[in-house]
Amino acid sequence: MAKESIKARSRKREQLVEKYAAKRAALKEAGDYQGLALLPRNSSPVRLHNRCMITGRPRGYMRQFGISRVLFRKMALEGKIAGVTKASW
Repeated sequence: MAKESIKARSRKREQLVEKYAAKRAALKEAGDYQGLALLPRNSSPVRLHNRCMITGRPRGYMRQFGISRVLFRKMALEGKIAGVTKASW
């Protein structure tokens, strides 16, 4: 599991991106790159990185479910994810 501080930092970035999204779009539309440079760095959507919602794992992220591959496999085998079954042929 990721450290709590790393998960908190990620959540903070997500909130900043959401907060400044409209302002950032307006500045981009106007072509005001000086104004864009004055916005907080963490308000840029490029700085976001997908992380598992539960463990905070940064790698092996499954976008459709929002969790890591490790946790997905564990939850699927336990039957906690609806509609997912282990393949057999």
